[in-house]
Amino acid sequence: MSELLDRRAIRLDEKAGSKEEAIRLTGETLVEIGAVRPGYVETMLAREKSISTYVGEGVAIPHGTLGGKELVVRDALAVLRFPAGVDWDGERVSVCVGIAAAGDGHVELLAALAEVLLDEDQARELREATEPETVESLLSQIHEDSECKIQEDSE
Repeated sequence: MSELLDRRAIRLDEKAGSKEEAIRLTGETLVEIGAVRPGYVETMLAREKSISTYVGEGVAIPHGTLGGKELVVRDALAVLRFPAGVDWDGERVSVCVGIAAAGDGHVELLAALAEVLLDEDQARELREATEPETVESLLSQIHEDSECKIQEDSE
């Protein structure tokens, strides 16, 4: 998990006036940690225009388009929390999990993240996290669960 989530990419007290601003902040975080080139942010905004990245439980998972994969330097996540919330086409988003992925490795992570969001307690813990360690712990569980599932499926 540590290779995907740089502690510098966990920001738990952000403010955004719109979903576009929240996506931009999330993408810029991925740029700042060296995971993507600056143009990737525009592909994240383009993705949102074609389909909403809101996944429920106050969480959105902004990520780039297929064309944006060439701008990914390394696979990474960014977790930004917006305590005041952001209007996401009528839904209130308080957490953005930004994804940079050059290949398909993020698919299992997305499936595991969806499982966490189905657990009301874990989803609330993610939305209310005020310490980076909480986010790391939750996402480490996700990553371990998805690795176990991948190993079971391959046996």
